[in-house]
Amino acid sequence: MRRLIGVGVGPGDPELITIKAIRVLRGADQVFVPVLARPGEEDGAEEGRAEATVRAHAGAARIRRIAFALNDPGGVTPGRAAAWDAAAAAVAAAFTAGARTVAFATIGDPAIYSTFSYLARTVTALAGDVTIETVPGITALQDLAARSGTILTEGTESLVLLPLTAGADALAEALARHDTVVGYKLGSTAGPGVDAVLGLLGEAGRLDDAVFGARLGLPGEDIRPAKELAGGAPVPYLSTLITVGARAGRGSRLRGAGGSRLRGAGEGDAGDGGAGESRAGRGASGSRADRGASGGGDGSR
Repeated sequence: MRRLIGVGVGPGDPELITIKAIRVLRGADQVFVPVLARPGEEDGAEEGRAEATVRAHAGAARIRRIAFALNDPGGVTPGRAAAWDAAAAAVAAAFTAGARTVAFATIGDPAIYSTFSYLARTVTALAGDVTIETVPGITALQDLAARSGTILTEGTESLVLLPLTAGADALAEALARHDTVVGYKLGSTAGPGVDAVLGLLGEAGRLDDAVFGARLGLPGEDIRPAKELAGGAPVPYLSTLITVGARAGRGSRLRGAGGSRLRGAGEGDAGDGGAGESRAGRGASGSRADRGASGGGDGSR
């Protein structure tokens, strides 16, 4: 049996990888890692987070770079399609050369906004009898929540994850309908832009406790209150934003059906209001989510 395994290697910190992922990477006949480049330009590309994590745990001899046009705007561009085809051809060639297990390393989780889904579909069409498997990985939203002391959900609260490249309307709807909203790709030029996002958070009354993170667990880590981004320098493409709805105290969201924020955009805030209301961006210890920035090092998605 020939297997192509998408392996989630976490958000960038080489310690945030599962034991199973390490075992699969070490046991694979070939390990492919994505780099931001055009086909044929892989050798000159900068080392990506997935590659750096793989090299911390697996032998270099079996690691091979494949190009992906990761920052091409505008959907399925010719450059993006060509990169998918070239990557799939490289995987198919590995199988033809005798490989039985091929691993593809992806940051975060292979089931969440990963290039692996495009590769798997193309390889299946090209190479025929290949079994597709995945190994889950730790995501940037989990890493940022941990580093910033943010409790993502309690009780009946809802959580939604969306790429900010989906646009301002999608973000506004998410803020209106859900308790916890996580946005990826804040720095993408295809999104509404940092100031527009901050404006939407302000209009929804959710700016003060929103937290921003970039390069988590890596040199240059940046974790801070999102409101501090206003009028500042551009942020990295792989940046994460978390905003959590209000809570009224311990156990306040442990209610029956209807206790979640899920509602129409014109309805009032869900939950428990009142003078004693505390924001959900507090960790279990009661510390503010934005205090995670005091932790010294640097890293993010």
